[in-house]
Amino acid sequence: MRTESLPNGHTWLRIADTSWVDPLDPTFAGTKGGRWNPPGSHATLYLNEDRITARLNLRLFIEGWPYEPEDLRNDTGPVLVHATLPKNQSVADVHSREGVAAVGLPSTYPLDQTGHRVPQAVCHPIGLQAKQMGLRGVRARSTRTPEGAGRELAWFPATRRSRARFCSADSFETWYWG
Repeated sequence: MRTESLPNGHTWLRIADTSWVDPLDPTFAGTKGGRWNPPGSHATLYLNEDRITARLNLRLFIEGWPYEPEDLRNDTGPVLVHATLPKNQSVADVHSREGVAAVGLPSTYPLDQTGHRVPQAVCHPIGLQAKQMGLRGVRARSTRTPEGAGRELAWFPATRRSRARFCSADSFETWYWG
């Protein structure tokens, strides 16, 4: 597994519903699972590296809603939370050509050789291995575009006290349309 250090002080982004008490709580994904952690495994906070990736992920966030982004109002649309992580975080690289190859994923990741999205179940063991190695997460190509444009981070807090630090939140119209 290829590793890398996250840049200290980088502002990570999280799409959040305005009703959430703590949009930076990593326990929900620990229970429900996600791309890099199976259900019932460990706390994980899924973040976007930049605004473009967050915009790409909005469709996944509102999947199942009877709305499209164009239908959302500023007072009801999701906010974009800005947060920083503790310093000196080492993570698995699953975004570079070398990093993708090192974990055994196809070079076409997030798609397989047949053009289908690589299933989450294929990624779970990679995330578990990263966690067992003491890494603080997986920085990966976004699965929201066929070519993997954008970067996402599945962050594994070191302890219950290890937290992402809230910086600010942008209203829907500010972050999505602005």
